[in-house]
Amino acid sequence: MSRRALWFGVGLAGGVAAGLWWWRREQERHQRGLYSKRPLARLAALGWLRGRPGVESVVILREYVQWERHPVLQRRARRLLARFENALA
Repeated sequence: MSRRALWFGVGLAGGVAAGLWWWRREQERHQRGLYSKRPLARLAALGWLRGRPGVESVVILREYVQWERHPVLQRRARRLLARFENALA
């Protein structure tokens, strides 16, 4: 194997590792944002959750709807929850 191919492989592996680390960090950040003090962060977390339908999301949304006191965010979460429940039924 040539040096160029070796360095390419090392760079590729490093890039993949960095991308996976970044992706995991973003996932955790958005999940934590659902219970943020800032309504805009909660709105962003709901938008992130919208792209992840599933049983786990339904459980999270059920808890969130009970917790949320802001009417607009609660209504949005209820619609999302209904959509997920219909998709799973």
